[in-house]
Amino acid sequence: MINLRTAALVAAAVTLAACSGHSSNMAIPQGTAPQAQAQAQGPSLGTHTVKPAAVAVAPAGWAATGTQALSIPNATDVGAVAPSQPLTVRVGLQLRNTDQLKAAIASHSQITPATFTSTYGPTSAQVGAVTSYLISQGFTNISVEPNNVLVSADGTAAQAQKAFSTSLHSFNVNGSTAYGNVSPAYVPTSLSGSVIAVLGLNNFQAMHTSPQVKPAQPTPCQVFGVNSPPGTCLRFYDPATYWITYDVGSTSTGKNTSVAVISWGDVTQSISDFRLNEQKFGLQQVPLNSIQVGPAVGPYSTALGEWTLDMTYSSGMAGAVKSIFIYHTASPTDSDIALAYSKFVSQDVAQIGNSSFGECEVYPYLDGGMLVMDELLAQGAAQGQTMFVSTGDTGGGCPANGVGENGVPAGAPMVNYPAASQYVVAVGGTDLFSNPDGTYGGESGWESGGGGVSQYEFSPQWEQTVQPIDAVNIARGLPDVAMDASLETGALLWGGQAANGACTPCVTGGTSLASPLAAGVWARLQTAHGNRLGYAPPWLYANYTAHSCQPDTNTATTLPPGVTAPCGGFHDIESGNDVPWTATPGFDYITGLGSFDVKVMNAQISPDEDNDGDVG
Repeated sequence: MINLRTAALVAAAVTLAACSGHSSNMAIPQGTAPQAQAQAQGPSLGTHTVKPAAVAVAPAGWAATGTQALSIPNATDVGAVAPSQPLTVRVGLQLRNTDQLKAAIASHSQITPATFTSTYGPTSAQVGAVTSYLISQGFTNISVEPNNVLVSADGTAAQAQKAFSTSLHSFNVNGSTAYGNVSPAYVPTSLSGSVIAVLGLNNFQAMHTSPQVKPAQPTPCQVFGVNSPPGTCLRFYDPATYWITYDVGSTSTGKNTSVAVISWGDVTQSISDFRLNEQKFGLQQVPLNSIQVGPAVGPYSTALGEWTLDMTYSSGMAGAVKSIFIYHTASPTDSDIALAYSKFVSQDVAQIGNSSFGECEVYPYLDGGMLVMDELLAQGAAQGQTMFVSTGDTGGGCPANGVGENGVPAGAPMVNYPAASQYVVAVGGTDLFSNPDGTYGGESGWESGGGGVSQYEFSPQWEQTVQPIDAVNIARGLPDVAMDASLETGALLWGGQAANGACTPCVTGGTSLASPLAAGVWARLQTAHGNRLGYAPPWLYANYTAHSCQPDTNTATTLPPGVTAPCGGFHDIESGNDVPWTATPGFDYITGLGSFDVKVMNAQISPDEDNDGDVG
């Protein structure tokens, strides 16, 4: 099922001490994290899918939250933050009936936002208590999200330190200045059980995009002017060629399904470049809604190409979508991304979302963002919304404070978040081979594709039976699926500022490409089945298990490139490796269940009218 080297690495991953006790030159935040459920201490918060933190005893009169002390190695602590430093805090509140909520998600539930709030959301009394407390502490501009999960308020560092019994310091980080809490955040005991985390106590922008981009003038079945090996066609793809290679056949376009792209900064240029790509690829122009989330800030120009890529290849792979909603928040902080997710699920106007970004999972674990965002993503799942997330381009590591942040398979030995959340579809990467006529020729796991075993998230029930080693079934394994990501077999993209200057066109890759491709496939399947499928993961894992997609007897550790096997609606990808994982027959930590055969999946999947979990 999995070679001995990989098995040893899995064991190492689930027993790795996340941060505490490591030397100060580690490129990840320092803190304390549990290694197994039995060892966990402290409160269990949120959706109870994140391993509880081992928290210190709260001071008298105070209750602990999931926001722990944040200490950034290789950053210089320059002392207490200025008391007048303005900030926006976002207080995350505890959901109700979480076991019932998880059962509803597993049974293909599609409830409304109003039903979610009345059944699972924090109560009006809890919200009232939090807002009253914030007012008493001098905070202003208090706003409550429609789902009651987030309460935002503006204040100063001095007010935040007093209100949450914490201490904020300033840091020099790689030449820039940031602030963060160097002690845990607490709330009065009267709010115990209501508040799970306090976001906004740091402004570290750990979330990042990493699309792989090069200028290119491709020739079919050549890469950078070099002929492909005999029998294998390496090429650059456009949407129409992906339709052939991933076997769309007669499957409907996604014309009745809407897609959301989660982004940050000024997206004006990205939208303009998206329209250019529609024109160049002969795609139907999609109605587009630009939604500002929170205050507008700088353009974050390095991410402009990402949002162009997301819009182009989610709608491009779908052939057409009903509309695109691009939610652009102020910055890539956990606090601002959580607000964008709240808007996505509260408005509930798009059945599909795409998040082609991530951060080392320890960051949101320490600041409480993981707890809050999981609650919000769980709401989307219960409403039938599916968020697709790129797993990153650093192999079995995650970028952290300058290490592995340029697509290099290196970094801290953890996975990325939000890909680690059990309420998303985590999308890894492949090298995609095709025949001269564009038909499918096989795939290998991409050497830089992200994946592995989460140290903080538990495995959802639909995933547990397929993971390679029973000992890690308690932990979330990713990716769930994989699609084309290699720069050598990547996608064409046009744009005035798509990446590194003008693309006329460029070739782009990375799991930043794979995620919108998978989202586009799901848009087709949703439209083909009247948007009744809802949240994708239970369907995908049910298809896999219904067709006995289990590891075969081939135990070779190295297979020729492109070796795949049909397995239900998937191509089971059996070759390729990154650091440290190896693609094997069956589910693995590079390609998950595999990539889509769209026509076959469309024929085998069907709305589950009686909620018994069956698939066709």
